[in-house]
Formats: sequence, C-alpha cells, structure tokens
Amino acid sequence: MPTLNWIGKEAVVKHHRDVPFRLLEPVADLSCGPADSGNLIVQGDNLHALKALLPRYAGQVKCIYIDPPYNTGNEGWVYNDNVNSPEIRKWLGEVVGKEGETLDRHDRWLCMMYPRLVLLRQFLREDGAIFVSIDDNEVATLRLLMDEVFGARNFVASAIWNMMDSPKNSARYLSEDHEYIILYAVNKDKWRPNPLPRSEAMIARYKNPDNDPRGPWLLSDLAARNFYAQGRYPITTPSGKVIDGPPSGSYWRVSEEKFWELDRDNRIWWGKTGNSRPGIKRFLSEVKDGVVPKTLWPWQEVGSTRHSKQELSQILNLGASTDLFVTPKPTTLIQRILQIATDKDSLVLDSFAGSGTTAHAVLKQNAEDGGNRRFILVEMDPDIAQNVTAERVRRVVQGYTNAKGQAVAGLGGGFQFCRLSAKPLFDADGQIRGDVTFAQLAEFVWFVETGTGFSGTADSPLLGIFEGRAIYLLYNGILKDKSVAGGNVLTSAVFEGLPPFAGPKVIYAAACRLGNARLAREGIIFKQTPYALEV
Repeated sequence: MPTLNWIGKEAVVKHHRDVPFRLLEPVADLSCGPADSGNLIVQGDNLHALKALLPRYAGQVKCIYIDPPYNTGNEGWVYNDNVNSPEIRKWLGEVVGKEGETLDRHDRWLCMMYPRLVLLRQFLREDGAIFVSIDDNEVATLRLLMDEVFGARNFVASAIWNMMDSPKNSARYLSEDHEYIILYAVNKDKWRPNPLPRSEAMIARYKNPDNDPRGPWLLSDLAARNFYAQGRYPITTPSGKVIDGPPSGSYWRVSEEKFWELDRDNRIWWGKTGNSRPGIKRFLSEVKDGVVPKTLWPWQEVGSTRHSKQELSQILNLGASTDLFVTPKPTTLIQRILQIATDKDSLVLDSFAGSGTTAHAVLKQNAEDGGNRRFILVEMDPDIAQNVTAERVRRVVQGYTNAKGQAVAGLGGGFQFCRLSAKPLFDADGQIRGDVTFAQLAEFVWFVETGTGFSGTADSPLLGIFEGRAIYLLYNGILKDKSVAGGNVLTSAVFEGLPPFAGPKVIYAAACRLGNARLAREGIIFKQTPYALEV
C-alpha cells in the first residue's frame, strides 16, 4: 500500500503527546444564553484546544467537519506547532512563499495537519465520521494522510461541491468551480449515512396518469443487464403485440410468474395505448423515506461561495468591500453534512471554525427538525473568534437586523465562550497547579483511566463506573483539606467513608496508607497523583 512521507514527519508523528494539557476558562461576557446549552466556542491554537477538550469529549463526537487552510501558496501560516526539530523550527519561523508549488510548502502543511488529525480521531465515536474540505492543492496528500491516520479501509467517499454559480472569466487556465469534501469513518463497518430528504423536484417526478388509488408513482425499467436465469421470456401486451424478450444483453428483473402477479395488482404500466414495453410502477407512498446521498453536490442544492459571502455579510452587516474569508461555506452545505452524518442529539466538532458556519448550521438544522444537536467550535485568531465567530452565532441565537434593515428571528440556544489557560494543568515540575479544581482534575483523571470523555457531575469522590470498575478521585475540593485526616490520602477511615462499590476499584490520591494485603482484599488499585496522570 502506498505511504506518505515528508521531511519532518518523524518530528510530528508523536508530537500530539508532547502538547501540554491546558484548562478551559469560561468568559462570561462573551458567552450567550444558558450556561448549560452544551455548546462551546473555544479561542486558542486548535492543537492546544483539542488537547484541552479531550478529557471532556473523547469518544463522544458523532461528526467532525473541518475547513483547514488549503495551502494555496499565497497565505501566511499562523499555526505554531512548537515542534523542536530544527527542520520544523525553520519552517514554522517562515512565511509560506508566494512562489508556485514547492516541496517545503507541502511538508509544512503536512506537519501542521498530522497531529491535529491524530487528536481529532480520538474525539469520534465508533460510529462517527469526519468531513474535510479541501481543493486541488492538497487533495492528493490529504487522502494519503487520512489513510494513515484513519486507515485506508475507512475511506467512504469524496464529495464534489460545485461552489461557483458562474464561471470565473478571469481564470488563467480553467475556471475552478469545485472543491472536495473528503469523508472517512472511524469504523466503516459501524457507520452508515442517513438518507437525505426528497426535494420538491424529486417528488414532482411522481405522477398518476391512470388515477391509481395508491397515489403518484414513478416508472421503473423492467429490464436490467444483471444475469437472471428466469429473466428471459416473451410478453404479450394488452393490445396483442408480442414482445419476444428484453433488449439484447439484458434480462427481465422478475420471473414470468412474478410479472403477471404484478400485472394483476395493476403495478405494470403498458403505456397509454397499452402497446408499449412494460415497466414497473414505484409508488411514492411505498418507497423508503429519503434518498441515498450522492457525491455530487450542486450549488443549487447546497449553496455557492457567493451565497455564503452574502449570508455572512447580511448577518454581520458587513460592507460590500469587506472580504474576511475567501471561501466561506454556506450554511446549507454544512446542513447537508449534518443530515447525512448526525442524529438529532449528536455532538458536532469544528476545530477550524472561521466564520462560525458550522454552529449556525447546527442551530438551523435543530430548528428545522426539532433536534438537540450540540456544537464545539475552535478558532485561533482572537479577533475573529470574538468579533466574527461568536458574534455571528450570538446574532443567530438571539435574532438580528440584517444589512437590509429586516428583522430576522433568533433560532434560540446559546453557547459558552472559553479561552485556554495561559499555564498548563501541570507545572514545570510535573505537579498539579494549585488553582485546579476537583471538577477540572476529575475530567482529566477519567480520561487518563478510560480514554473517554467525562460526562459525570464531579460532585463525589466516585467519578463513575467504567467496564466494571469504580473510579475514585481524592483531591481537595471534594474532601476539602490536604491533610491525612482531610481525605486526600487514602487511609482506612477515608476508604470507609467513600461511596461503596462491590467490584474492583481504582483510586487516585496523593498517597496511600493502606497495606498491600488490604488493597488486594478490597480490590483496590491505587494510583498516586500527579505521577500516575501521564497520558
């Protein structure tokens, strides 16, 4: 199987492990709506933000959509990976040149993408999937990169978004009218797309020329090229015309016995004169709800780049000359992804949030189908995160007056705005920072022990039960004081006061005063903080 290699790969393959865990610090003034909405906008480098989000959301996300930099050659890099390799330091200290296709530019892009994709995969559920927007600059390398991170067998499809509603007359060669959306599942055997709703145009194709009481129907060809042993026989039409058999090289789809059974049930159409080659009536009332998603997404169905720029301008009241984003995505495009890949209560993640289209699409889709989807957005640029991403979502939630002076009703909901802590969870000596709360450490302990996101309430030393074992944390904030008697040290008295569990127990604490025989008798595995908290 072909593999992808690039200069600097060795330095980034395990780089995600060296990224320190930081804490999420809520900013009340920039948040919107109820604090328990379940929606989150995080401002900070997405590599550090993803690492900070893992203890809470690992293994819980149903759908990831990202729109990373396309590496077109005329953009500045703002993603600082803090990689110590001399080669990577050299690239990250430079601006990508405006010259044509160069090897170092692609190396640089791959070094940026690899650790982020590795972390993103950890957020997905077993039945989850990731959608990545890209264009021709990096689509080939992205496919190989995704093969390595997600496994080649988990590639699902490349959708083509026809993003332009008119050709670029200024194009030097060909008008570039499309982008790709690359789709991978975590486990292709466990992921299935949802059918898409039938459009009005699709429904309009169903007619009822014979006033069948079962309603409108669509004619389906009786002949097919697949071999069928009972699929060759003559048919006599109601007018008396004999059709010797299906067209050359094809077969009737049903046996002769089944054909006449369908005819008696008025499911065969002979044409208005009764003299045509027969077809099978497929009734709208009997077909499955929805249609299989296709890989070609025309702008008439999911919007164009021009539509998305107009949409953003209307929401934020931007002037006609303002062009914050070269290729913003229309809300309808992201809704198409949500319709294919989410349930009504799914968690959706976008770590290259930009203008906030993903959050807008989640809220809009919820309003349309009564869902309760939640979003997590990450945007690195402080100005964009506050004044574009969060501001757009706030207006969509609360309602706004658009650039034409028209009132647009809010979709409801809310979000919590967070920044990353300046200091990591652990200090330079590997000790837990003194200002870390029990709830914050509980998320981290649960993730270290289970590899999944913590969804408990963090109001008890017993964090939860996972795969038959109880997980406990003794840390000040839950048992108050750091002294032995106060409960951060596992003593006999402290153990007797813990919520009981009959099976095996994992207990994290600052120290342990129980002997090995007592630990074995009680089924306890003791883990000392902070030393046992390496990931």
